[in-house]
Amino acid sequence: MNTQIKRDLEGMEHRRQQGMRLLAQGLSQAEVARRCGVSRVSVWRWEQRRRRVGPGAWKRRPLGRPPKLKAADLQRLEKALLQGAQAHGFPNDLWTLRRVAEVIRRQSGVRLHPGHVWRLLGRLGWSLQRPAARARQRDEAAIARWKKHTWPALKKKP
Repeated sequence: MNTQIKRDLEGMEHRRQQGMRLLAQGLSQAEVARRCGVSRVSVWRWEQRRRRVGPGAWKRRPLGRPPKLKAADLQRLEKALLQGAQAHGFPNDLWTLRRVAEVIRRQSGVRLHPGHVWRLLGRLGWSLQRPAARARQRDEAAIARWKKHTWPALKKKP
């Protein structure tokens, strides 16, 4: 059975804060461990971190990998998307994940897989948009001529 245990991160942070306050008051590691309900090894780690980091050592570190793109990079990307794909040297104004990844690489030097670009766009509030069924540059007269003259010539006779 694979049950995950959810950690009370706020509670852990509170215990660290309380423990480091007690350590700063001069209590022994054993006494701090007893009062906070943790092991002496944990208190020893807290003490090491307090000496290394200083007053804010009790705060928890952010979970997960830090993002590759900073907030300023995301703002530049948003502006680039609003300018359109043609403004960035693409043949038409259709944004694809590869194109967005290329713009990100050009602007910030960060290479992202198109699948990750999809998630990033979702966080920015962008969603999938399909182009209209007909192209704007569609030439109805040329299509009618093709249907009337070319298509019957290509079509097999009964």
